[in-house]
Amino acid sequence: MPHFGLISLGLFIAAPRGNATGGRRREEAESARLGEGLGVTWSGAMTSLIRPLEVQRKSGPTLLEIAAPVPAAAPSPDAPTPSPKCLIIVPAFNESKSVGRLVRQLHRLLPECDVLVIDDGSTDDTVRCLPPTTRLVSLPFNLGIGGAMQTGYRYAALHHYDIAVQVDGDGQHRPSGVRKLIEALQTSDADIVVGSRFLSPRNFATSPVRLTGIRLLSFWIRMLSGLKITDCTSGFRAVNKRVIRAYAHWYPEDYPEPEVVLLLHRSRFKVVEIPARMRRRMYGKSSISLASGIFYVLKVGVCLLMDTVRQPWPRGKIDVT
Repeated sequence: MPHFGLISLGLFIAAPRGNATGGRRREEAESARLGEGLGVTWSGAMTSLIRPLEVQRKSGPTLLEIAAPVPAAAPSPDAPTPSPKCLIIVPAFNESKSVGRLVRQLHRLLPECDVLVIDDGSTDDTVRCLPPTTRLVSLPFNLGIGGAMQTGYRYAALHHYDIAVQVDGDGQHRPSGVRKLIEALQTSDADIVVGSRFLSPRNFATSPVRLTGIRLLSFWIRMLSGLKITDCTSGFRAVNKRVIRAYAHWYPEDYPEPEVVLLLHRSRFKVVEIPARMRRRMYGKSSISLASGIFYVLKVGVCLLMDTVRQPWPRGKIDVT
């Protein structure tokens, strides 16, 4: 989270010597008459003086923009149907060599979409590599992919976005494939569309260990829920407003991609996969090393088993309609 200063505003009014109570009453009467003459109240004037501090850069979201929902304007009956409001969420941790180029490509290929970068406590020059007009939320320390993505989904929910797309900052997800995810979400009754690297005619080249882990987790999800999915670890996905609200309420912390697929299916959200071409990571290091691959599969497997009885989005407590 960006550094914020504290604004302290003090008003000192010296009462006349002698009758302090009478002086205070006279000042209150004068203040009321002044407020009536200007058409404002003192509380309204005080509120208008306080402005949110800027976050990192002038074009970035402010504290009040993140913390307070923006009221949606009532549409006119005769107005044409507006295009869906879309937000592309880019989580980044020490991705200074790839995230700047990625964001520029997203702006060029999808000018109608907003791009929000979640800097997950990077210690390199990730923030400085972003274009000046980029929306940015900079976390004070590394929360992991789960915390970074939930930050983005909360931003999307508070600002009334209709569609949110996750594009990883390491450059593996092709910006040219984002529009296909959005179109698939709009033309079907799906609540979430996942880009699968294994449904593409050009198979994605991955290590045998990683491929085995993905297949084991996909098999485990099918055994627990009946959902057939080929790429449960893919972070290249688009969701609609219902899922945005659900994610803003609760989102897994560690390696959330396999878990949310199972949980969404159990909560009667429709999950759809489409082919998606991806590329190898060009810079940086993967968040899952080969040494931790076996532990990761066992850990996620146990979490998936627990997810069969978990209710992260209870009906009646959260509105996902």
